[in-house]
Amino acid sequence: MWALFKRDLVLAVRSGGGFGLALAFFLILVMFVPFGVGSDRAILARIAPGILWIGALLACLLSLDRIFQLDMEDGTLDVLATCPLPMEGITAAKAAAHWVSTGVPLTVAAPVLGYLLGLPAPAYFWLVASLFTGTISLSFIGMFGAALTVGVKRGGLLLSLLVLPLYVPSLIFGAQSVVRITEGLDPTPAWMLLTGISLLSVALMPFAGAMALRANLR
Repeated sequence: MWALFKRDLVLAVRSGGGFGLALAFFLILVMFVPFGVGSDRAILARIAPGILWIGALLACLLSLDRIFQLDMEDGTLDVLATCPLPMEGITAAKAAAHWVSTGVPLTVAAPVLGYLLGLPAPAYFWLVASLFTGTISLSFIGMFGAALTVGVKRGGLLLSLLVLPLYVPSLIFGAQSVVRITEGLDPTPAWMLLTGISLLSVALMPFAGAMALRANLR
């Protein structure tokens, strides 16, 4: 699992498909927001948590089809399916590599983009905390969607339709954990629910993804 995890990380960094593309999309989306809603700092500060979370969600979505599709095309996935490593270990390693190469960079970049939107100072900690934990669920749920559509030609749209409804709880609780601190409320309940979703995704999605891969590789 460790070797597969490192391999996917190296490929993501070298190709730029996960690391660079997600960061570039995140930056462009946030910088375009003032052009659409105006330059009023009060308005930007109020919508900043939702914009940052939506941007991170869509940025993660961009690279989901690369989790299995490239390995499917060059035959690597068939080799992995016959190796001693359980299929659940393969799916977990690939989801973890996607999170490290996509979710972690987005989390690191979020405070800088939050500053551009005028995010209040007390919200920075909770923005980083919510994205750090919440993007785990985005990667593991996205891995399951990628496993379902790995054998489908041009399955990117289908993947988005399958995954986006499952992302809604993470989006709600992630954004609320930042919004509540800006309103003077306790953000801990929303963040704990978000953490629970991520832990549940880590526990269940590798098994669901393995079942989907077995069905597609028959």
